[in-house]
Amino acid sequence: MLAVMGSLFAELTRQASTNARREVETYTREIPEFGFLDKDPRARAETLEHSMWFRRRTVELSPDNSELNGDDLGYIASMGELRASAGVSLDARQQVLRVHTALMLREINEATEAQRGGGVDELMRMMTWFAPQGERGIGAYRQGFVRVLRRRIPYTEQVALLARSLLKEDPFSAELAAAVDMELPDHCTVTVFRLPDRPTIDRFLENEIGALVKSHRAPVMWGPEGGDGSGELIALLPLFSGATAAENAPPHVVPDLLPDLLPDLTPDHLPDLVRDFARALGRPCAVGTATAPLPELADALDRARRISRAAPLRRASARLRPHTMADVFIELAVADVPFVDDWLRTVARRLETGPDLLATLDAYYRHDMHRGATATALNVHTRTLDYRLRRVRELTSIAPGSTRGVRTLSAVVTRRLSGAWR
Repeated sequence: MLAVMGSLFAELTRQASTNARREVETYTREIPEFGFLDKDPRARAETLEHSMWFRRRTVELSPDNSELNGDDLGYIASMGELRASAGVSLDARQQVLRVHTALMLREINEATEAQRGGGVDELMRMMTWFAPQGERGIGAYRQGFVRVLRRRIPYTEQVALLARSLLKEDPFSAELAAAVDMELPDHCTVTVFRLPDRPTIDRFLENEIGALVKSHRAPVMWGPEGGDGSGELIALLPLFSGATAAENAPPHVVPDLLPDLLPDLTPDHLPDLVRDFARALGRPCAVGTATAPLPELADALDRARRISRAAPLRRASARLRPHTMADVFIELAVADVPFVDDWLRTVARRLETGPDLLATLDAYYRHDMHRGATATALNVHTRTLDYRLRRVRELTSIAPGSTRGVRTLSAVVTRRLSGAWR
């Protein structure tokens, strides 16, 4: 049989046992989570058996370009189930697939070199088989992994895994999306809720967030906790077609400009998502958002995070809204120029001497400098509003309704309300 298969396949058969042992040793050496194989003889034997089996099937099927059959794929899926049951993380699972693929390619190359330049036809047959069947095997492994996740971890953790995999461009996201009954979109609006103090995640909050995830069809995850006790909640709101972005664009926007404007385009129902999650969190939030196609979500997260740090902290009951780059681009720039930031802070200190001047300016600019609407929001007479605006001008030598006033004083208000000046 080996003679019929040819020298390359015969060489791979001879080295199968050695190569399988090398794979197991590589797992324990390069993947920290697989250190348990050195302490668990049974798990090590099972891993070695899997490695041997795959190499035997490779040699059996590749000469005739035969496909992995249903039993083969089921066995590979059982490997994924075994790893998930052992608590292997998504990152470690991805490392396993990378190591396995790299070692298989290395073994094929070593076997070819052992033939001293011969076996080119066999090598081509092997590579023709390896790519599509390797992809099918990886898909089966992922499906087995997901089956266990669906049974063993809460729904909110499953959607958090989906959010992480989307942000990392992990192909595993397709299986995770199917597991939580979500469809992968073309684009996502990444929304970051910045919290000055991260809430205790009890069962009530987890259940409430889980219900909102199902309602809004948006994967959600908690971001890293800050050293000052701050936290963030990250939501990925799906956008399913270019038409969706176009529908949300201003009517005068030329279609060719849509890709450039995409970071500031948001779905119509984003304010509803922000309102609902902010109410569930029950504390002041600053919300930043950015939209991007799936391969660019990590960059969108970075933008949304920066925007949330520049945006004002507000409660859900105080007209909390998502901020885009266009809303806080001045504050984003100021944050990176200390001497400008210090100047704005000096202006803010002057306003602290007056009666509610910062709150007045905040309402004034949020209502587009409409005196009646501003006075109503502040629950004061328009004459009182006019007095406060005159007082601002007296203290700063800047008229709030002037171009300079809008540019300077709106930045002062936003920087103050963001909590940047502590």
